[in-house]
Amino acid sequence: MAADSLIICDVGPRDGLQNAEPILGPEIRAEYVNRLAASGLPRIEAVSFVNPARVPQMAGAEEVMEMIERRPAVAYAGLALNERGYERALVCGVDLVRYVVPLSETFAEKNQGTTVEAATQLGIELAARAKADGISYAVTLSVAFGCPCDGEIEASRVLSAAEQLAAGGVEEIMLADTIGVGVPTQVRELVAETLGLGLTVGVHFHNTRNTGYANAVAAAESGATIFDASTGGLGGCPFAPNATGNIATEDLVYLLEGMGIETGVNLEALFEVSRWLAEQMGTALPGLTYKAGGFAPIAS
Repeated sequence: MAADSLIICDVGPRDGLQNAEPILGPEIRAEYVNRLAASGLPRIEAVSFVNPARVPQMAGAEEVMEMIERRPAVAYAGLALNERGYERALVCGVDLVRYVVPLSETFAEKNQGTTVEAATQLGIELAARAKADGISYAVTLSVAFGCPCDGEIEASRVLSAAEQLAAGGVEEIMLADTIGVGVPTQVRELVAETLGLGLTVGVHFHNTRNTGYANAVAAAESGATIFDASTGGLGGCPFAPNATGNIATEDLVYLLEGMGIETGVNLEALFEVSRWLAEQMGTALPGLTYKAGGFAPIAS
């Protein structure tokens, strides 16, 4: 059963921009975050603490965090792929560190230069550090629905990793369809089983094969309470061929609100952010509702 309200996390400033051209500088990215915060979003993935030589779009994370005008009701998250990334995030004062555990060996090597076992162990170690440091912490299980390198990912592999992380002190798990291959039957199974471990469960969907929104509905109805999405549907992974954008934040908000699920987001304000971002990128974005506008359904 779906919760009455959900947490929407806009990952546009990180996932949306990490594979995009033109590259936006720290000042514009900070303005992007500020505009998102003003729309009422409760969580924003503001930066990524990765090697700028590998992902130049994410250079200047510290500058972005310095220029953000923080709102007390907003949790500003940062992505970390290793211990160095965690330490940078801590110094910057992010509210939430998101660490990634890939579920295929090839993708672990390409994305993070590690192994699945080593990434999992570090995820557990960082959970302990985050608790001691008094900072919120979550782990994203990437390629949980399929890998561009190694193909199918068995549900048992996903659940085994979640169980190991839960036993190690991780409390929040994000199930990520990194390349947009998942379908609702997979979503229902993985969300339900992961919830059974006593974890807070979130989801991260790409709309590469036009299943992202169906998957979001399945996740909401199965009890997931945190949903990643990207303004205008922008996004993609630099280490995953043919991985297109995330589900669009405004499209997701329109869908959930129409289902009677509260998000706390001002949809019209979010439309304006997408229009502004399209101007910065010099092209229309993949999302649809910022172009079509909202619509009030007839009350039953």
